Amino acid sequence: MQRFQVGRARLRSVASITLTVLALGALWVALVLPDEMEDIAPGAFVRVPVELLVLVALSVVLPKRARRITAVVFGVVAGLVLVLKVLNIGYVVVLDRAFDPVIDTAFLGPAVGVLRDTEGTATATLAVVAAVLFFLAAVTLLPLAALRLSGIAAGHRRPALVSVTALGMVWILAAVTGLRLVPGSDLASASAVDRVYGDVRQLRADLHDRSTFKTLTATDAFTEVPDSDLLTALKGKDVLLVFVESYGRIALEDSSFAPEVVDLLDDGTQKLEKAGFSARSAFLTSPTFGAGSWLAHASLQSGLWVDTQQRYDQLMTQRRLTLTSAFGRAGWHTVFVMPNVKKAWPEGEGFYGYAESVDDNNIGYEGPTFGWSKTPDQFSLNALQEHVLDTSDRPRVMAEVDLVSSHHPWTPLPKLVPWQDLGDGSVFKGTRKESPSEEELFSSPAAVRDAYGESIVYTWRTLISWMRRYADPDLVMVVLGDHQPHSYVTGPDPGHDVPITILAHDPAVLQRVSGWDWQEGLRPRRDAPVWPMDSFRDRFLTAFGSQ
Repeated sequence: MQRFQVGRARLRSVASITLTVLALGALWVALVLPDEMEDIAPGAFVRVPVELLVLVALSVVLPKRARRITAVVFGVVAGLVLVLKVLNIGYVVVLDRAFDPVIDTAFLGPAVGVLRDTEGTATATLAVVAAVLFFLAAVTLLPLAALRLSGIAAGHRRPALVSVTALGMVWILAAVTGLRLVPGSDLASASAVDRVYGDVRQLRADLHDRSTFKTLTATDAFTEVPDSDLLTALKGKDVLLVFVESYGRIALEDSSFAPEVVDLLDDGTQKLEKAGFSARSAFLTSPTFGAGSWLAHASLQSGLWVDTQQRYDQLMTQRRLTLTSAFGRAGWHTVFVMPNVKKAWPEGEGFYGYAESVDDNNIGYEGPTFGWSKTPDQFSLNALQEHVLDTSDRPRVMAEVDLVSSHHPWTPLPKLVPWQDLGDGSVFKGTRKESPSEEELFSSPAAVRDAYGESIVYTWRTLISWMRRYADPDLVMVVLGDHQPHSYVTGPDPGHDVPITILAHDPAVLQRVSGWDWQEGLRPRRDAPVWPMDSFRDRFLTAFGSQ
C-alpha cells in the first residue's frame, strides 16, 4: 500500500512538472513567436520574453485574488496576441501586407469564399473549423497556463524572485547591447508588447483616416456638371473598361517572361493598326498589391485613393460620381461583366451605377473551372458580344469587363480556341489535364513565374484576337491591370505600377488625350508617364467632356 502511495505521489509530481513545463512553453511560444513566416526558425524562440518576467514578478507580490485576475487577463491577452500574429503571418503570405485588426476582419468572410471556390466546400469548412478551434484554444488554454505558472511562482516565492531577477538583468543587458545567442534573433524580446502597441497605434490611425476620408468623399468637382456636358466627345462610341487581373509592370520588365509578353504586345500593336486601331499606353500606380482588386476598381472609378477595406466600405455608403455612373447619366447603357460573381452585388447598381450584369448566373458557361477563375476570358468576351454588343436596337454601351484568367494560382490555364467553337464552353473539357496542380506548380518558384507570364500572354492574345474579330470602328477600349502579382512572382518591393492602354479606331478619340504624353502602342516603355490610379477619373472626364 505504501509503495502504491509513493508511486501515485511520484506520478502526480511528474504530471505537475509536465503541466508546468507545458504551460511555460505555451506562453513562451505565444509571446516570442514572430509575426512573419520568413522569421520563424528555431533561433527565433531562443529569446527572453519580458512579458513573462512581469507576470512572474507580479505573481510573487500580489495577493491571491489580484494574482489570479492578473493571470487570467494576461493569458487572454497573450492568446489574442497569438491569434493576431498568426493572422499577420497569413496576410503577409497571401496578401503581401500586414494584418490590420480594425479593417481586415471584413476580409475573413471573402477569404473563406475564395478558398471554397478554389479548393472546394469541404476544405473551406475544415479551414473554418480549424480556425475557430485555434482561437478557442488560444483564449482558453493560455489563461489556464498563466494561472498555473502564476500559482507556481506564488508558491515558490524565493526561487521565483531569484529567477526573475537574474533573467531580468540578462534581459536588460541584452536590450542595451543587442545581444544575440542566435544570429537574427535578439535575446531580449518584447514582441507581444510591440504587437499590442502597434495595433493600438493602428486603431488611432484608422479612426483618423475615417474622418479624413469622409471629408474627401464630400468634395467632387464633377457633381454639378450637367448630364449633357459629360463625355460628349465619346458620343456614338461603345466604351469598354477592361481590367486584366494581376497585370503589373513586372509583366513587361521581368527577364524570365517579359520577352514573350513584349513580343506579343508589339506584334498585336501592328495587327490592330492594320485593322484601323491605334493605342496609347502609360502606367498607373495601384493602391493595392498582390490582391484586393476591388480597391483598384474603386480608386479608378471614384477618383479617390481607396487603399484599405475601411475606405472601400466607407465609400460604398456614399453617393459619388463614378466613371460608370457618368456614362449612365450621359445616356449609355452600363453593363458589368464579371463571370465569378455568383451572389447579389448591390454595390454594382447602387454605387457604381451598372444597369445590367453579366455574371455566373447568366453568362451561360458550362465548361470546366480554371483555378479561381471559373470562366476563361475568351468566353467572357464572347458573352459580352453575344448578350450585349450584338443585340439590335440598343443604345451605346459602356461596360466594365473583368478578365480573371490571370488570377492566382495561374493553373490550370485555358487556351485560345476557335471563336466559332466556343458554344457553351464544353470545348474546354479535357484541357485541364495538361496543367500541373497548384501544389506541383508552387513547388517550383520558376514554374510559378512562368505560369504567371503565360496567363498574361493568354489574356492579351485573347483581347487582340477579339478586337480583330469584332472590329467595330466605334469601339473604344481602356485596358489596364488592377495590381501587381504576388511577391513570389515580383520579388520584394517591386512597386505598385500597372500598365494602362487606350485603344480607338477613331483618331479623334486619341487626339483628345494627346496632351497626356502617353506612348504609342500597346506597350508602355520604362519611361512612360506614371499617374496615381485615382487621378484617372478626373483626367478622363475632363478630356472627353465638353470643352
